[in-house]
Amino acid sequence: MDASSSSSQSLTFYDFLDRMRNPASLDLVRSIKSFIVSFSFSTANPENDGKRLQDFLLTMEASIRDHPLWDGASEEEIDSAIEGLEKYVMTKLFARTFASSHEDAKIDQEISEKIHLLQHFLKPEHLDIPEVFHNEASWLLAEKELQKINAFKAPREKLLCILSCCRVINNLLLNASMSENRVPGADDFLPVLIFVTIKANPPQLHSNLKFIQLFRRQEKLVSEAAYYFTNLVSAKTFICDLDAKSLSIDETEFEENMKRAKLAITGARMGPPRALHETAALVNPLARMCDKATQNELSPILDEIVGLASQSDPGPSQGMEGSETNISGGLPYPFMEAEAGELTIEDVEKLLGIYKDVVKKSSNGRMKNDYKFMTLGGCCYPFTETEAGELSQLTIEDVV
Repeated sequence: MDASSSSSQSLTFYDFLDRMRNPASLDLVRSIKSFIVSFSFSTANPENDGKRLQDFLLTMEASIRDHPLWDGASEEEIDSAIEGLEKYVMTKLFARTFASSHEDAKIDQEISEKIHLLQHFLKPEHLDIPEVFHNEASWLLAEKELQKINAFKAPREKLLCILSCCRVINNLLLNASMSENRVPGADDFLPVLIFVTIKANPPQLHSNLKFIQLFRRQEKLVSEAAYYFTNLVSAKTFICDLDAKSLSIDETEFEENMKRAKLAITGARMGPPRALHETAALVNPLARMCDKATQNELSPILDEIVGLASQSDPGPSQGMEGSETNISGGLPYPFMEAEAGELTIEDVEKLLGIYKDVVKKSSNGRMKNDYKFMTLGGCCYPFTETEAGELSQLTIEDVV
């Protein structure tokens, strides 16, 4: 969105608010508030909601033209007042009108996920974009403009994001075509817009387009704005229906690329293997085998063993302020504040060693006569025979 448009719309909106603060505008303020309250409590119906908003703006335009505060006002000033009114009302009703149905949210998610897959392999040549129009800098600028669309709540501002994106693309085509001595047309523009949209993956694309279509003043969705808006709607439809036949790509290659993209995304979501990632849970059998009294009895033993094992520890965690320290000056439980993903193999080996020592001392008679221990699979002390080198073979069930 260019600076002049942003500055102009800010002046328009704040001028509208200033006039609404005038006591003479009380009748207009009441009409606006009444509409917002009535609209807020009505059942969501997108098509009907759009018509209600359009009718209200037309009614208010007539009221503003006849109002003393706009006596003698120019057409531009009247238009600015209605623009300010649209922004004010739709900002108040945004939560009620934007992506108001489960179906809209579902379509948004499906489009976003499909674009995410396509981002892994789609190239300009797949859309038959001539090399003369390949310009990464211009494409990136257009992407950034389109990605701003969710930062605004007013239909006009969202539409301006689309206009800014499309103008960048149009300027690119015009400048590139000068060397080719030809005028770029829709056949040149739409493929570039589709590619930029896939690269940008703008959030909630479907809901944003629907919001603009329903709640932007209809008399403003004309000329350049209508052309660019319609092209983005066409780009969205193309992406939704896109398959191998839509692109210059072999069908088998397309399917393989989509499968690889799905695997890459799934792998990224799953993260690293959990066997070692969660081995910090090796200490949990102690907590489950002992009740609170048992843990109190174990504390002196743990204090001694863990103190020795943690002498090379870098220092106390910030989350352990106020904890008691052992004789060696270190914390008695150095891993209490650690996250599973922070543990190294050496840390896990220490924990296993500590666990074995505690079990050996407790099984010598210090506690077994006083407390009942929970058994795990028929064994009171699992892992006492496990070696450090076998840790990578532990399953999640073994660890916890």
